[in-house]
Amino acid sequence: MKHLRSGDTGTDFQLGLFSANSPGGLAMTKAPERWSGSWDDNRALAVMADEAGIDFLLPIARFIGYGGETDFHGEILDPLSWQAGLLAATERIGVFATVHTAFNHPVITAKALATNSQIGHGRAGINIVAGWNQPEYEVFGVDLPSEHDARYALAQEWWDIVRTVLTAEEPFDWNGEHYSLKHVIGKPKSFGGLPPVLNAGSSTQGREFAARNADYVFTVVGAPEDGAPIVQSVTADARARGRDTGAITLTHVVCRPTDAEAEEFLHYYADEQADWEGIDNAMRLQGLHAKTFTPEMLGSFRSRFAAGYGSAPLVGSPDTIAALIQRYADAGFAGTTLSFMNYLDELPFFVEEVLPRLEGRGIRGERR
Repeated sequence: MKHLRSGDTGTDFQLGLFSANSPGGLAMTKAPERWSGSWDDNRALAVMADEAGIDFLLPIARFIGYGGETDFHGEILDPLSWQAGLLAATERIGVFATVHTAFNHPVITAKALATNSQIGHGRAGINIVAGWNQPEYEVFGVDLPSEHDARYALAQEWWDIVRTVLTAEEPFDWNGEHYSLKHVIGKPKSFGGLPPVLNAGSSTQGREFAARNADYVFTVVGAPEDGAPIVQSVTADARARGRDTGAITLTHVVCRPTDAEAEEFLHYYADEQADWEGIDNAMRLQGLHAKTFTPEMLGSFRSRFAAGYGSAPLVGSPDTIAALIQRYADAGFAGTTLSFMNYLDELPFFVEEVLPRLEGRGIRGERR
């Protein structure tokens, strides 16, 4: 299974930072000290994470926000441009671009990805998203297929074209259900072969797509134990296809010296300062068009949306958080993404206090 940090070949539990390319990250909060999402702060964060041994950076992709006072995810640094800039500023960390198959032409995407791979000497990855958010489809004048099968049929043809552009040595024509292309050739190629591939999918179809195509499925779970059967299903499906696919989930982090301090800060930004109008808009759209969250999750996850867009909580002291991460490793996950209310302010304490505890537990080796 591919390690997402350049030069690392072990099986460490991998850690990435998610959604720093947008104000607030994943926190749907009005707190004035929330993450800025600015380019300068993203670059500083990437350098910090690279030096600390964080494995990868993963952006969110949005084209319209959720309204409310903060218009959560209404302001996004373009993932492919963001990827190029951060690869040029770092040395070893993997940097992904999140790309919607319905909104991005595969030949143009392949060219951008190959260019970014050259910039990062193979550290550029792609996170494939089939799409679900109907207002975004309206932005592009594209119909949202009502069936998930149709969305993933398009995604499969899209990725088949991207992969062919990145690998074919001779010009090729393509006559498919969704694309008709003539004398296509991609130069330069991506550095060192195909890039690392994530698929952001929590539906049955999404996880099957990952088993066919991705190095990792990036999937939402309620808790580590809920995720264990999903990990087993995806990895078994991939093995049956002669492939090796792992699972990565997503979490939001509030790490403080004590559990009480962490809970107090969580209450401040995700309750007292929550952008409830934006939260309810996001949850309504998820319920209408996505299969990321089950109906049961949506019924009880309102506070999780405030804290981290429905991701799982890592809240507490360094000991508490290390123990929680251990549960994800024990459940078979290959890693998780982390989000913070303010990444630059909070990542140093996590690196200083939690990473050594993970090394002590044997979850991660000491970084070179």
